[in-house]
Amino acid sequence: MLPDTDELAVVLLDLGVPHEDIDDLVRMGRRVTDDPELRQFLERSVGALVEGMGEVGGPVELPRLDWASGALRRCFPVYVFVAALPRTRAYHRERGIPADVSRRTLADLGRNMAVHRRRYGRPGVQAPRWLTRHFRGELYQLGRLQFERARLGQRTGAGPAAAGLDVGPGSLCLNLHIPDFHGPLSPAAVDRSLALAGEFFARHFPRERYRAVTCHSWLLDPQLRQYLPADSNIVRFQERFRVAHEDTEPADTEPVQFVFGDPELPLERLPRRTAVERAVGDHLRAGGHWHIGHGWLPFDAGG
Repeated sequence: MLPDTDELAVVLLDLGVPHEDIDDLVRMGRRVTDDPELRQFLERSVGALVEGMGEVGGPVELPRLDWASGALRRCFPVYVFVAALPRTRAYHRERGIPADVSRRTLADLGRNMAVHRRRYGRPGVQAPRWLTRHFRGELYQLGRLQFERARLGQRTGAGPAAAGLDVGPGSLCLNLHIPDFHGPLSPAAVDRSLALAGEFFARHFPRERYRAVTCHSWLLDPQLRQYLPADSNIVRFQERFRVAHEDTEPADTEPVQFVFGDPELPLERLPRRTAVERAVGDHLRAGGHWHIGHGWLPFDAGG
């Protein structure tokens, strides 16, 4: 189910896998293909990943490899995604997904591994469950942002319905995600991504009606406005969204993870180099908490 040695290296590069991880992954790939138990587990994992390809249902849980901890266990999801790649690309072709959108979307595997290496200093896949969205045809990178085919929840769906949109809980929506390592979140970049999304989903998913975009992120915590200037990219991003509902549960590790790369960094060690770093760290050091914000904005694509 895996490409041969030479082709595997090329495929990994196409998926954005960090160069320093390629040789080890190719070496361990031979072990996967030579071991009957690992091959069988790989086949079962790929089957779980591609079942219901293209359905809007959220991420799937990949089977957990019952193997000694180490590089192979940390990296095994890479082989699952590589083995599933022909099915994913075939689905993209059926939908007429442009090759550049497909490539940039699936290269999130490499970004995810870069996040893992930044945090732990060794190869691994940071969030395999997150990546199942990409390889099942549910999520696409369109410019600066990612858009996931999803459905409105009970609380999030109430806002658009109350605002007069012909949608509500259970209706299709697009979940907006903001990936790491992709430049600033400038208003122009966000405008471009939203425009691309409107065209993309109307063309490639014409039978699916999208009337709302949702975002669930610490970047929508209104407390950030106490620390950042009104013309900052984050504040201007927040201003696009209407509040769906408020979340009072502390989520302090979210900004620490995304801003500093490690959610377990001690507060006293958080750098203060940028306005965002100062905002996140100073707020926590003062005894405050950060929360996940939940927002939505009207949209029009498909249907």
